[in-house]
Amino acid sequence: MHSSRLIRVLAAWLLGLMLAIVAAIATVTLVNTHVFGPHQQVESYLEALRQGEGERALGLLNATVPDANAALLDGPALQRATEGVENVEVGSPQPSGENRVTVDVSYTINDAEHTTAFMLEKTGTDWLFFNRWEFVPSNLPTLEVSVINQNEATLNGTRVVMPEGRNQFAVFYPAEVESHYTSEYFAAPAQTVAVTDRQQGPTRINLATAATPALAEGVTAQLRTFLDSCAEQTVFQPANCPFGFETENRVAGPIAWSITEYPEVRIEPFNGDWVISPLTGTVLLETSLQDLFTGIIEPVSVSQEFGFTARLAVTDEGITVTPVVEY
Repeated sequence: MHSSRLIRVLAAWLLGLMLAIVAAIATVTLVNTHVFGPHQQVESYLEALRQGEGERALGLLNATVPDANAALLDGPALQRATEGVENVEVGSPQPSGENRVTVDVSYTINDAEHTTAFMLEKTGTDWLFFNRWEFVPSNLPTLEVSVINQNEATLNGTRVVMPEGRNQFAVFYPAEVESHYTSEYFAAPAQTVAVTDRQQGPTRINLATAATPALAEGVTAQLRTFLDSCAEQTVFQPANCPFGFETENRVAGPIAWSITEYPEVRIEPFNGDWVISPLTGTVLLETSLQDLFTGIIEPVSVSQEFGFTARLAVTDEGITVTPVVEY
């Protein structure tokens, strides 16, 4: 009687122990999969990027920073890099050799679909039961940026230096990088690139800087002032001006110049500087001339094209245009 009761107690105890062991195994498996699994490392890395925590992201990725500018590797610039990475889905780990797996992350940048493969390896266990997964060591990719005739630019909202108009930047991935240049007198439209893989070649952004309407208007205003001052001179050869008139007859009336077509201003980059393209316009001369042989006085209205060049200087103090007239 007592022995049968003891057997039942032992059986119940063994059953409870077995259930506890099964539950423990299931718990370890569940925790290994969802807490210590390789895809969780990828999730943590992506979250660090979204938070702009570059140091944590770099440690998780187990990556080496190349010899390049680090402006995009932390803070707001890093956060901006992930804002354009949308519809992110982390796939299931797939075997990729002994103790290694590949985790694919799919996403879109500007509605274009991309996939980045992250490789991780099992490096040991924690607390005897839980697998330790780490990213396979790698190097961060780089982004090369150039800007015409400027020594700075803006990347993901952060101003960066551009020695001689060029620089190279280390970049986390996946990322979207936007760059532009904007100032009162010069600007380059924004350019955007996607960085999706550590093994891709150097990504490039080339910023095509051009004169702003404000600069063109300022140059045009100074050139008009110059030409108007030439037109105010009541002589056939206005001093230091790009137009004039020659005749063997006698002047028999007032001399009046008027600019009928002002030059169109085009400002172009050249040899590391900004130059004004050759300028052309049209002027009208109205006067009266007396023929020296017949004595007849006739009104004269002469339209002529003229051309000249001008030097441009743009400083913090403003714009200076210096007309150059060749005789």
